[in-house]
Amino acid sequence: MANTVVITGATAGFGAACARRFGAAGWNLVLAGRRAERLETLKAELSPTCAVHTVALDVRDRAAVLAAVDALPAPFSTVHSLINNAGLALGLAPAQACDLDEWDRMIDTNVKGFAYVARALLPKLIAVGEGTVVNLASVAAKWPYPGGNVYGATKAFVRQFSYNLRCDLVGTGVRVTSIEPGMAESEFSLVRFQGDADRAAKVYAGTDSLTPEDIAESIFWVCTLPKHVNVNCLEIMPTCQTWQPFHVHREG
Repeated sequence: MANTVVITGATAGFGAACARRFGAAGWNLVLAGRRAERLETLKAELSPTCAVHTVALDVRDRAAVLAAVDALPAPFSTVHSLINNAGLALGLAPAQACDLDEWDRMIDTNVKGFAYVARALLPKLIAVGEGTVVNLASVAAKWPYPGGNVYGATKAFVRQFSYNLRCDLVGTGVRVTSIEPGMAESEFSLVRFQGDADRAAKVYAGTDSLTPEDIAESIFWVCTLPKHVNVNCLEIMPTCQTWQPFHVHREG
């Protein structure tokens, strides 16, 4: 029987790349995302090679998350891995000039939504007695930058949440990994800049950035390691990126 993976934020970027990577290996896919049309397009693409179940879902809606998990049909109800990927960054304004609605949306998605999805699916993973929870954090969980404020804080939550889940799940056979990508070219910056394609493109100009496929390959590796091996945290940067110098204000 094929293993089943649940992927949130599956309609683009890391999520869609993970769907293709796990699908190519014959896993059953539960694909969740807000954009129903994209989900169905991805299902049509992948169904010839694997079983696919789609769920149009906003992870900020706790009741909807719980209901979607409860309603999973066989064989998708036996879950072996969760890729907790739904998340976003909005804006780069300093904290004193931020849009509070953007802060709310990041907290609701990157913190509360993450927690809702994990809480709903952990009993299923524990029932199987093995498997992997992969939480998508960011290098911003550890390395601050101007304008990162609440986004960076939400990703620090993801990292610490992952570590604490490890403590709660010890002895269950369920592993937990915080994946922390650096510069990766996807729709991430397009969302951050409210659809401003020119501004988003400048983020990656002149770089050989990570791709969603790079991250998907890393996640697949984490999920298919021997059962006794747990990768606590995996920080991934493109070769062209390193840690920025300390941010310094200079007079004059």
